[in-house]
Amino acid sequence: MATALQPQIQTRDPRSFVDPSVWDRQITLLVRDHPFDRLMAERLFGQAVAYLITAIETWGQGLEIGCGALVDTAVHGFILDTVNYREFCARHFRGQFLEHVPEIDRKADGTVVRTAQILADNGFAVDLPLWEKDAAKCSPCTPNSNCH
Repeated sequence: MATALQPQIQTRDPRSFVDPSVWDRQITLLVRDHPFDRLMAERLFGQAVAYLITAIETWGQGLEIGCGALVDTAVHGFILDTVNYREFCARHFRGQFLEHVPEIDRKADGTVVRTAQILADNGFAVDLPLWEKDAAKCSPCTPNSNCH
């Protein structure tokens, strides 16, 4: 059975980066729009927030991070809630907007597992089963970019 990757520093709580009302809204939207129960929606959105914060905090390092389709479901759901996503970006990305520019074809180069390790290195607990599910079909992040 897979276990979570352990962060090297004190674990950061994804909930601390999102207003509680926005957190609840995202969970409700995930449950409404996908075959997820509340527990799965909470797991996914937590990993999505950890991923987005890591993308913001490592911007410009050319890490080419990307999540698999499962976690990306929660990322996309948040992006579609444009007012809340824009406010999240403005607060955590020095007023900038973190754009999402995926390629069409998914890669198979280990991006998803490598990204999970980068999240752990950035202080977030990684729910490894959510990342391992898509390990063979990696994120379609544009090569040589800062995309997420």
